[in-house]
Amino acid sequence: MIVVHHLDNSRSQRVLWLLEELGLDYEIVRYQRDPKTLLAPPELRAVHPLGKSPVVIDGDDVLVESGAVLETLLERHDTGHQLAPAPGTPEHLRYRRWMHYAEGSAMPPLLMSLVFRRLKSAPMPFFAKPIARGIADKALKTVVGPQLKLHFDHMESELERYGWFAGGQFSAADIQMSFPVEAGAVRLGYERYPQLAAFLQRIHARPAYQRALQKGGPYGLLG
Repeated sequence: MIVVHHLDNSRSQRVLWLLEELGLDYEIVRYQRDPKTLLAPPELRAVHPLGKSPVVIDGDDVLVESGAVLETLLERHDTGHQLAPAPGTPEHLRYRRWMHYAEGSAMPPLLMSLVFRRLKSAPMPFFAKPIARGIADKALKTVVGPQLKLHFDHMESELERYGWFAGGQFSAADIQMSFPVEAGAVRLGYERYPQLAAFLQRIHARPAYQRALQKGGPYGLLG
């Protein structure tokens, strides 16, 4: 039996969605973030030393890192290439690129945006607030903002060209990319990105996405 150690509002939601798409049986062990720090509870460290989610138990193996979790589950359980294009095809090359791009390139500027925006309202001595806000505003304007535009312009153009991230058909690359795309909707809004907005509508309408949401609980990426 596959066991998913699932943290609310986290990357583990993608694992539940993948398992629903594959029609696999699984169990969920739930964890809640600390309401003040928004960090995972220490109980997760009993499952894996980093105390992060997702952690997936598949047989005797402990799987971590969301991209690696998805790829391993697909290798073991998606024998008909339902969600991963066949090796050796152009679609497979695109699929692999987006599977790694999601966390390697797309998420760092989104994380920086979150950190600097929280810095502006973080508790600190009154005399330090103008300095902190100035640093945060400058970083957001000169570094983070341009990087976000660069990446989301790229995503938009790729979806306009291919329809889905790996090509003309839905794949696990779209599941993996859902996290930065969802986060971008919170940070940026998609008035200027109709392809990304349409992508979100399509994935939200998928029955497997909806079943995963019901089983995983309320899901709203933090703004």
